[in-house]
Amino acid sequence: MSEHPNRPRRSASARALLPTLRIPWTGARLPARARAAAAADRVPLAAHDMGPAGAVSGAVAWLARAQDCSRSADGGVARHYSLLTGWANSYPETTGYIIPTLLEAAQACSRPQLMERARRMLDWLVSIQLSGGGFQGGTIDQTPIVPVTFNTGQILIGLAAGARHFDEPRYHGAMHAAARFLRDSQDADGAWRQHRSPFAKSDDKVYETHVSWGLFEAARLAPDHGYQEAGLRQVEWAIGHQLPNGWFEDNCLNDSNAPLTHTIGYTLRGVLEAYRSSGKREFLAAALLTANALGDCLEPDGRLVGRFNRDWQPCVDYACLTGSAQIAICWFMLTEMGQDVRFAELACRANAFVRRTIQLGGDPNTAGGVKGSHPIDGEYGCFQYLNWAAKFAVDANLCELHYLGSDGVRR
Repeated sequence: MSEHPNRPRRSASARALLPTLRIPWTGARLPARARAAAAADRVPLAAHDMGPAGAVSGAVAWLARAQDCSRSADGGVARHYSLLTGWANSYPETTGYIIPTLLEAAQACSRPQLMERARRMLDWLVSIQLSGGGFQGGTIDQTPIVPVTFNTGQILIGLAAGARHFDEPRYHGAMHAAARFLRDSQDADGAWRQHRSPFAKSDDKVYETHVSWGLFEAARLAPDHGYQEAGLRQVEWAIGHQLPNGWFEDNCLNDSNAPLTHTIGYTLRGVLEAYRSSGKREFLAAALLTANALGDCLEPDGRLVGRFNRDWQPCVDYACLTGSAQIAICWFMLTEMGQDVRFAELACRANAFVRRTIQLGGDPNTAGGVKGSHPIDGEYGCFQYLNWAAKFAVDANLCELHYLGSDGVRR
């Protein structure tokens, strides 16, 4: 793996000086449990690591609770649990890509009941699909209800998994409708601009490579509909926004000068899926640029700060745990694709850091859940346990279990 000797490392004391956005709550106004959680995150993490099997079990149990406790009680998964406001309504976008996670966990953990949970999620999503095949943005109660490219792409990942696993006409039909919506609304240069989210900054989004992944999944079931070709066009457009150091422009929800590791992880995964789908070396080369740069940013304890500028310098003092898990998955994928085994070693370090932030006991609403930020009062998902953070933590730890093998020995 390449090193960047000109990139200075920051000490812990230097990190403490970095700016972090906070929500406008004073300590006195915060609920006692939120104040306690923020204080607990100011002390060093415990050395104990529950291991990947423990993390999978805990986070899957939390996802099941999030489905059962959704305020909208519709079969979807609550967007989050907040220490300030409790459980949220169901979130269609992330419910979509939680489906393949539960289907994989059902087999890996011998828990067939998870398949029925996935089916309930699928049935709910099919019931709310819009007439043109797209899906709304935001939680189920948010308005306006308009089709959104990104959210549709994430749900397409789940619809394709459901169609493959259950092989029922209604799931195949919903998958095709969503894939056609994306294919037919794409601009000539490969980007999607017609159906942007009303809940994010309205500009080009390179991280919609993660939408392309949904098209690749649909193409595996239906190879002659132009789905793969549409996805590859978008990824080709996206890598045109990559700098020589691996950093992507136009790659954040709200601040393209300092993208979240969450959206960096989305982009990297989509580029890797383009390579897996097409075998084109240009996609692997682009993925390696970003993966190597992120590897140079990983701290010895597995911590990865939540935002980086174009020089890969940290911009905040918190970790975005979602992004850490996503990037770990991508590192595991690269090793599986025959690249340097050091990528898997980086992934194991990142996973271990995230695991050490998870509590399995105490409040059942937070046990096994994964925070948006560590510390919990960081800008991203402030004081919240996010359903997609738990989903990616499950995926990353299942990758680690696969890497370790049945004998528990690292390959």
